[in-house]
Amino acid sequence: MKSTGIVRKVDELGRIVLPIELRKNLDINIKDSLEIYVDGNSVILKKYLPACIFCNEATDVAQFYGKNICSDCLNKISKIVEKE
Repeated sequence: MKSTGIVRKVDELGRIVLPIELRKNLDINIKDSLEIYVDGNSVILKKYLPACIFCNEATDVAQFYGKNICSDCLNKISKIVEKE
């Protein structure tokens, strides 16, 4: 884990502010979702990327009936349906 040297206080509502330099470097924009992980005493924030419900791939993902599915899995499902 790499230290940024940035220190922020938690406010009375439990919030912290991510500095703009950090947000720019990590491509975190207003309204982006972040996943929160815990590793021992560390809290890790990661930009949320929707992943395929079948293979967990996070690239080329589309919504299908409210579920995330990648093009690879969609093609595989299409081939199965064509055979039936």
